[in-house]
Amino acid sequence: MKARIDLPDEPVLTDDQRRVRAAILATRRNLDGPFPAWLHSPELADLAQQLGAFCRYRTGLPLLESELLILCVASHCRCIGEQQIHEPIARTAGLDEAVIVALQRGERAELPSHRLQLLHDLARQLLATHRIDDALFATAQAEFGDRLLVEIVGVIGYYTLAAQTLNAFGMSKE
Repeated sequence: MKARIDLPDEPVLTDDQRRVRAAILATRRNLDGPFPAWLHSPELADLAQQLGAFCRYRTGLPLLESELLILCVASHCRCIGEQQIHEPIARTAGLDEAVIVALQRGERAELPSHRLQLLHDLARQLLATHRIDDALFATAQAEFGDRLLVEIVGVIGYYTLAAQTLNAFGMSKE
């Protein structure tokens, strides 16, 4: 992985860094994404990886829906590193290539179901305005309920943190 900062290397990690690195690898089996940069601050890395594990693996969203949200964030933040990681996962989950291309271009994608379109529009509005208007909020709340709506906003927030980290430190696959 290329980056604008030195990324901690296994032989020079502190005990705290090693512990967090092991936790990341236990959950994800790799250190892709912002984790190497976050390891400079083991406590931040640990708390962020725990939140990330929840957002990626334990929300009430199916994989396709989570990956759509993540790619909306990647598009909004123009984060190549996040696209490199999540586009293959989204394809495997069944996201249509035309949707992926629209997101790469920063365009509004047309999705095959009301629910997916709602997630897309909600993410785009929240990212663009930092708010959800009353009409969209009411529709989303009726569709998802309060708990899942909170988790959707959490996924968007977490992956915005990840994208900002990747962008700030110029992190992407070589």
